[in-house]
Amino acid sequence: MTVPSPLRRLLRPLAALAAAATIAACDVAIPDASGPGAQPASTAPVQVALLIPRSDPSPEVSRIAADLENATRLAMAGYPQGRIDLRVYDTAGNTSTAAARAQQAVDEGADVILGPLRGEAANAAGVAVADEGVNVLSFSNNPSIAGGNVYVLGTTFDNTARRLLTYAADQGQDSLVVVHSDDVPGQVGRIAIEQAAARAGLNVLASEAYPLSVEGVAATAQRARASAEAGADTVFITTDATNAAMPMLLQMLPENGLDPATVQYIGLTRWDVKPELYNLPGARGAWFAVPDPSRQQGFEASYAQAYGRAPHPLAGLAYDGITAIAASATRGGVPAAALTQASGFQGATGRFRLGADGTNQRALAIASIQNGQVIIVDSAPSSLGRAGF
Repeated sequence: MTVPSPLRRLLRPLAALAAAATIAACDVAIPDASGPGAQPASTAPVQVALLIPRSDPSPEVSRIAADLENATRLAMAGYPQGRIDLRVYDTAGNTSTAAARAQQAVDEGADVILGPLRGEAANAAGVAVADEGVNVLSFSNNPSIAGGNVYVLGTTFDNTARRLLTYAADQGQDSLVVVHSDDVPGQVGRIAIEQAAARAGLNVLASEAYPLSVEGVAATAQRARASAEAGADTVFITTDATNAAMPMLLQMLPENGLDPATVQYIGLTRWDVKPELYNLPGARGAWFAVPDPSRQQGFEASYAQAYGRAPHPLAGLAYDGITAIAASATRGGVPAAALTQASGFQGATGRFRLGADGTNQRALAIASIQNGQVIIVDSAPSSLGRAGF
């Protein structure tokens, strides 16, 4: 079992809360050495167990489950028939059921598990089959459950923060103030930003937390302004674009003296999912990270052609999982060494790579809001650079 990193040890007690607060957080892959059309490592069928919450009581979650299954089958269509033996198991959105289904799948011959959706379910599934040498590629983005035989496919805060702050440093930004919610996702985001800033050589002058209330956001905006007076040229906000606090932040931070004309605003989450934000003062000129637009649009078009509707934003993770599995399979299963190959894989939303610590790195583009529209100011890289992230 991999020894947890200091960050994972810090976050592990928060995993259940974080998973309850957020689920996890795409051109069909062009044939290359790590995508459909590549020479498989083995001609034997790869038995893949897909664990999804088909019968979850939430209609939204059951819809995500359906889209994940659809994307899995769409990815499989890029390989010779019989290359992948897919078996679907319903977790019902329940952690203990996920663990039981994982064990059942392995007992029935599964070489690898794709899913489950939520972090706590993925952790339970990984524990259940750890002694059997079977890897779990979960749809979660929670790094606290990664490691050992569990990998997370979802884009992590750490990956996003690194991309954004590396770009910020290249643009001459020097010091920042972090504004985050006072809950678990906010704390996880803050830690990711602080660590990414250290790697990029930027100074974090202050981290200001807010409670979800008009009064709380207003007080935090005032504190952030005072902190920024020490020389910050950047404000990094962790808040999800759909959260009720976001429009308040983008209005109140500029009103309190953090002028977007002189202070760069950055978002840890995608703001393009909420066009209502575009004309707020703090959104103008802001940066945030997005998947490679051309590849995502191609995946969405292929999915819509196959299934008659647009996919859920998480559906591409299932496509990516099959891409990695098919490229990594050997006669002995799907070994970690192959899953973590340095070149990575070409997925539904661009190139990605799995790390030995169970986390991932994704090639992201930098988007900006200008004149009420989203434009790409720095394209997603075609490669991921050195391994060992």
